Amino acid sequence: MKTRSELRDIIIKVLYQVYILNNTKVKYSIETLIKEQLETENDFVNDCINGVLKNQKEIEKLANKYLKDWTIDRLSKVDKAILSLGIYELIYTNTPAIVCINETIELSKNYSDYDVVRMINGVMDAIYHHEDLNGKQ
Repeated sequence: MKTRSELRDIIIKVLYQVYILNNTKVKYSIETLIKEQLETENDFVNDCINGVLKNQKEIEKLANKYLKDWTIDRLSKVDKAILSLGIYELIYTNTPAIVCINETIELSKNYSDYDVVRMINGVMDAIYHHEDLNGKQ
């Protein structure tokens, strides 16, 4: 059984593939991409990936609101995947805010350079302090 942190890593990999494939004319299925990364079905993985993709426009709008002199589309695909998942969990799920922020920072430390980690941390922190998170602490 994988931990939530390990599952988030899988989610990032699938989202990264989706962002790459969306720039091509290659047809793909989300379910197939998930199965390539995960042997057994997992509701958390499915819910997060489908939730991020369903709410991508709102997530991007929120990210862009707090990115200073930058937009989410200018981030690398992996950084976009990390930030999108972080914002999705923070806004759309019952995961405690501190867990969302910490997990997003840990993922960015694994895949991004120091400046991007700081930028992602700043965006997550700003969303936490300035957006309605439905009473999440």
